[in-house]
Amino acid sequence: MLPARADGHCLVDGMPPRRIAHLDMDAFFASVELLRYPQLRGQAVAVGGRRRRTDGSSTDGAHRLARLRDYVGRGVLTTATYEARALGVSSGMGIMKAARLAPEAILLPADFAAYRHYSRLFKAAVASIVPTIEDRGIDEIYLDLSEFDEQSRPLAQSLKEAVRQATGLSCSIGIAANKLLAKMCSDLDKPDGLTVLADDELVTRIWPLPVRKINGIGPKAGERLQAMGVQTIGDLARTERHLLQQQFGAGYGAWLHDAAHGIDDRPLITVHEPKSISRETTFERDLDVRHDRQALSEIFSELCERVADDLRRQGYSGRTIGIKLRFADFETVTRDQTLPMAIGEAPAIRRAAGECLRRVILDRRLRLLGVRVSALSTVASSSAPAPSPRQGQLALEFPDD
Repeated sequence: MLPARADGHCLVDGMPPRRIAHLDMDAFFASVELLRYPQLRGQAVAVGGRRRRTDGSSTDGAHRLARLRDYVGRGVLTTATYEARALGVSSGMGIMKAARLAPEAILLPADFAAYRHYSRLFKAAVASIVPTIEDRGIDEIYLDLSEFDEQSRPLAQSLKEAVRQATGLSCSIGIAANKLLAKMCSDLDKPDGLTVLADDELVTRIWPLPVRKINGIGPKAGERLQAMGVQTIGDLARTERHLLQQQFGAGYGAWLHDAAHGIDDRPLITVHEPKSISRETTFERDLDVRHDRQALSEIFSELCERVADDLRRQGYSGRTIGIKLRFADFETVTRDQTLPMAIGEAPAIRRAAGECLRRVILDRRLRLLGVRVSALSTVASSSAPAPSPRQGQLALEFPDD
C-alpha cells in the first residue's frame, strides 16, 4: 500500500503528490464596498449601474446608498452580496430585473480602481507564502502547494489569514490533485470556505454535484446532458465515452468523460507571453442596440476596464484594438484597428474600440460583446504613454432612440 499524507494524498515513487489550490475571493467587488460601508454587512447589497466619480459621488449626483427599487435605467449588476444572491440577484443581471426580485436591496456604483488595489494586496500577501501562482483574474488565483511539507489545511489557513490581514476580506480555498477539482472545491463552502479533497473522495464528494459545477460545462451543454438523463457528475462519469463523443464531438466528448473522472493534467501557467488579452460577456437576454443602449454602454465600459486591468497586471500595452459582436442569430462579427503607438488605459481602449464599433451595422439584437487588445509589447518597451481621451469621446457608438 502506498504511504499517505495526513491530508489523504499518496506518495508515488518518493515524489510529493500534486497539490493544487484555487483561491477565490468571496463576492469580491461587494466585499470591497462593505469595507467602505461596514454598516451594510449582513444586508442585501448589489453593485453596478451608475459609475462613481473620484469624489465618491455617482455620475448623476444621486446618493450612493440608493435602493434597487429607485433605479431607473438599463444597467447591469457587476456583483452582489450573498444576502442579495439568496433573493435571486446575480452578477450580469439587469438592474431593473434585480429590483423586482429585491427592491429593498442597496445599490452601490462600481469602483474598479478600488477593486484593482485590493486585488494587488491579496495577491502580494499570498505570494509571500506560496510563490508559484497562476493569476486567473482580479479575484482568483491557482497555487501549487506540491513542494510544501506542511499539511494542506494549516497551510490554507495561513493563506486565508494572510489575505485577511492584508485586505480585511475573506476568501475561499479548494485544494485537490489538479486545477479542475480545486476550482470546484473552492465553491463548495462559500463564503470563507476551505475544502481539501483527498484522492479517494471523488465519488462521495464530487459525483453527487450537478454537472454544471464542472468549469467548462455551460448552459447549452448542460441542457443537452440533461436531455440525455445526465443530471450529476456521477451520471456523467457513468456515461460511455463514445456516447459523449457522438453527442458532443470527439474532443469535447472525451474531455467531458475525463472531467467527470477528475482527470486534469493542465500545469499552472505562471509565465507566458500572450498574443492578445480580451474580455467578453454573453448577456442574460439579447439586448436591443437602441432600447438597451445604456446597459450596453455600461457593459462596454466594464469590459474595457477589465482588459486594461489585465494589461496592467501582466505589464503589457497593445497597438491593435478589436471588438467582437455576436447577434441573436449567432452571427459573429469582429472589427479591429491598429494604432501608431501602444495603449493600455481603459479610456483609450474604449475610444479605439468605439471607432471599431462604428464600422458595424447594428441592425439586430446582441447576445455577446467583447473587447480585445493585441500586438502586445511590454510596458517598458512601449514607445510612449497612451494619449489622454478628450472630454465627450466616451459615449458608446450605439444609435440613439
